[in-house]
Amino acid sequence: MQDLPDIYDVIIIGGGPAGLTAGIYTSRARLKSLLIGKGFAGGQVTTIEWIENYPGFDEGISGIEFSQRMERQAKKFGLEIIQGSVTEIYLHDEIKRIVLEEGEVHEAKAVILATGANPRPLKVEGEEQYRGRGVSYCATCDGAFFKDKKIAVIGGGNSAVQEAIFLTKFAEVVYIVHRRDQLRATGIIQERAFANPKIKFIWNSLVEKIDGKDTVNALFLKNVETGERSQLDVEGVFVYIGYNPNTGFLKGLVTLDEDNYIITDEEMSTSVPGIFAAGDVRAKSLKQITTAVGDGAMAAVSAEKYISQMKR
Repeated sequence: MQDLPDIYDVIIIGGGPAGLTAGIYTSRARLKSLLIGKGFAGGQVTTIEWIENYPGFDEGISGIEFSQRMERQAKKFGLEIIQGSVTEIYLHDEIKRIVLEEGEVHEAKAVILATGANPRPLKVEGEEQYRGRGVSYCATCDGAFFKDKKIAVIGGGNSAVQEAIFLTKFAEVVYIVHRRDQLRATGIIQERAFANPKIKFIWNSLVEKIDGKDTVNALFLKNVETGERSQLDVEGVFVYIGYNPNTGFLKGLVTLDEDNYIITDEEMSTSVPGIFAAGDVRAKSLKQITTAVGDGAMAAVSAEKYISQMKR
């Protein structure tokens, strides 16, 4: 095993708003801090075209710019950021040992888990086969490939409806396929969708199969009320039916709920002393950028308090 560098005060796993906020707070507190992120700083926020409900940005801001600003701010206070995928966390007395996929190892007195969540797949026939060939989970990433085409968005929450509105910039028609008879998105987002002439709604319907040749060309749907089956001709499918938390490497370490989200108290403490959680990976009712930022700040303050009380 490699020789370990000096022990960090705090290691933050995850580079979204929760992780970056935690890094800002720990670094400002002059704690030696390392953030380990899988890719670009910002996490899922970088896939959001426009953020308009974050306080202080009255004209809105793109998800990419928002993330870049947070990263610059965190680095300004001294946060060290590296890219890597964490595979295991070992406990060695009060020290936490973080093992990366490449074999790299780091140690810290406290850990903040801010690994977020990934889009939940439909788990229907054809989804894996056509992933990247008409099946997408990111409108900002892939929307431009569907100029003047007919596409479907699966889901009825904020993400689904917001992305459907965004996709009307490119597509000829955007079908919103929802398993219920009404949307779950907030009122103002619903109003915009209903007022958009390019958006059409298919209610009470589930996707049973995604079909095509080289790329997607059809969805097979089932009406959950009547049982009637139908075919919808589209050239793209964007899936927004929820998220799965990135906690696979944590099982057996901290307590998770039935959906594999991390259970914490109000101070972001997990079941393991010195390990905290923040953001969308945490079990909570509201998952927004604002709540992730609040979680990150609280987790950082709790980590600082924990470190100050450690045996010297």
